[in-house]
Amino acid sequence: MDHTPREYSMALGTGETTPLRLTTAYAMLANGGKRITPTLIDRVQDRKGETIFRADQRACPGCNDAFWDEQPVPVLPDTREQVADPGSAFQIVNMMQGVVERGTGIAVKAVGKPIAGKTGTTNDFRDAWFIGFTPDLVAGVYIGYDDPDSLGDDETGGHIAAPVFRDFMMAALKNAPATALHTPPGIRLYRVGAAGHGEGVIYEGYKPGTEPGANRHPGPQGSPEGTQIRSRMDENPLARGGTRGGPVGGTGGLY
Repeated sequence: MDHTPREYSMALGTGETTPLRLTTAYAMLANGGKRITPTLIDRVQDRKGETIFRADQRACPGCNDAFWDEQPVPVLPDTREQVADPGSAFQIVNMMQGVVERGTGIAVKAVGKPIAGKTGTTNDFRDAWFIGFTPDLVAGVYIGYDDPDSLGDDETGGHIAAPVFRDFMMAALKNAPATALHTPPGIRLYRVGAAGHGEGVIYEGYKPGTEPGANRHPGPQGSPEGTQIRSRMDENPLARGGTRGGPVGGTGGLY
């Protein structure tokens, strides 16, 4: 869908799209809000080994040097368009990591590495989706009939698409180290209450001035009354089990 209709229901996912387009959109969230143009063919070489087509048209001085004489390794410029605020993109990514850790995509948690993603199910169980990613790999799973028909009662994205994604990621990441999802500059992680999940607290990312208690009247010590907040928490999602700071109200029950 190139031109989204200006209808309120679009926010609920009523528009149609393709697995490639939706997976591409998730990839743009994963890389901090920079535009991605998907390609099916990256490069074509002739029988002599000469490149006759390359999808990536960025200039790379030094990439074709025939000999190495201790010159610096060529660096490709990042010319991708910034289509979303990096902080806003991270906040969505952080929510989607919660989907995997304690939400409808919990089947994917068995991969054992930081993954964010989201399930999707259309009316009458006609379509089931799961799109997810690590910092280096994005994958999308769609299950449905060519001629739209119900997949059956309770055949949701979390029940049938997420397990397919899980099995793929287990194989694809078998020898890959666990890598934390990137936290952009300016985002601070605070421990907030995870009501209803039995975890006590979770981490949520906030932009400056939007953190819990930021808009409340200060107490006698200059901090919001009844709130214990540290100025900066551990930005490594792999080390989120720390005990610093006290829990405050948050959105942990929304996933």
